[in-house]
Amino acid sequence: MHVKADHLDFRCLNRALQTANEDCTVSGCLGQRFIAAGMGNRHISISGIPGNALGAYLNGARIEVTGNAQDAVGDTMNSGTIIVHGNIGDAAGYAMRGGEIYVKGNAGYRAGVHMKAYEERVPVLVIGGRAGSFLGEYQAGGIILVLGLNTDGKPLVSNFPCTGMHGGKLFLRGNCTKTLFPKQVTVHIADSEEKKSIQPYVEEYCRLFDADLDAIFASDFTVVEPDSKNPYKQMYVLN
Repeated sequence: MHVKADHLDFRCLNRALQTANEDCTVSGCLGQRFIAAGMGNRHISISGIPGNALGAYLNGARIEVTGNAQDAVGDTMNSGTIIVHGNIGDAAGYAMRGGEIYVKGNAGYRAGVHMKAYEERVPVLVIGGRAGSFLGEYQAGGIILVLGLNTDGKPLVSNFPCTGMHGGKLFLRGNCTKTLFPKQVTVHIADSEEKKSIQPYVEEYCRLFDADLDAIFASDFTVVEPDSKNPYKQMYVLN
């Protein structure tokens, strides 16, 4: 089903998608919010720029965006896949507890904030370019992977990464051990097993966006993970 979104507000657009009961193509998207929220077992292709909370509470659907996306992509998503052939705004993957998000370009502030694993679900956020400040803030589970492609020499991550991190792992391509991280995390170069653990996600990124897998894996990867199950004690309690 083809939905022309040029003159639809977010309520009308979402109503059309929810009642279609089939895969949909959306054209002319320009800032409509909550697209495909809570949707399962569907494929939604979007041309244009979806607004905030694309795929919020997603429950198994596959969303592919030809263009950029705004804030809170995949907010609290449970399962499914979101693919963005461009850049995304702030708070991508906020509190996501399952599924995968692939971003060809850059992410704004607070990507992966409150990201968590839930039972057998391990959420994955792959950012092809660079990420803004507070990446992985209060991360409680899952995997965040930043590849640093086409960044013109700029750092992969901006200020205050992993503040309050108490679960999950962050992978940064290259040697980023001199990046300023908080005290409650450990930082090291990935060993062969750790690189192998992220290979399926890197392969999928390369397949989706026609990137060079061998060139990406020729680099080191830096792993950041919490060094305690109680990082808040280190942050807020005086010894």
